[in-house]
Amino acid sequence: MNDKVPMLQDGYDRLAAELKNLKSVERPSVVAAIEEARAHGDLSENAEYHAAKERQGHIEGRIMELEGKLSRAQVIDPTSLSGDKVVFGATVTLIDEDDEEVIYQIVGADEGDVKAGKISYQSPIARALIGRNVGVEVEVKTPGGERYYEISKVEFK
Repeated sequence: MNDKVPMLQDGYDRLAAELKNLKSVERPSVVAAIEEARAHGDLSENAEYHAAKERQGHIEGRIMELEGKLSRAQVIDPTSLSGDKVVFGATVTLIDEDDEEVIYQIVGADEGDVKAGKISYQSPIARALIGRNVGVEVEVKTPGGERYYEISKVEFK
């Protein structure tokens, strides 16, 4: 499982910041909570101790997950790309079936935010777009049925 994990610099920076926070703030605070709960005596009926140990497990799991993603990160700078083919990092202008314009940037799995116009490269719409050129009509199978879009512009910003 040494696959590269594509992401933009912004996404990489966010994951690195979360990792730093977990290691420098969350981990020490949960260790302190465990120590404090231990001081209360009998651990078998100590809810604070069990909650803190569970929290510690979540923190350590997330740290491992983030370290793995960051070590396999392939940071892509969209401004270094060009062309009229949809690739990771591209900002794509689509015309939907109602002649409405929709704009999406194709981003990493952890960077998706539809409200901000960022869709994961793993999403159905991104998978339908990647590799296609301007002027092509694509069909996207969504939970709500099939949708059709025409690729009107591909930008790298």
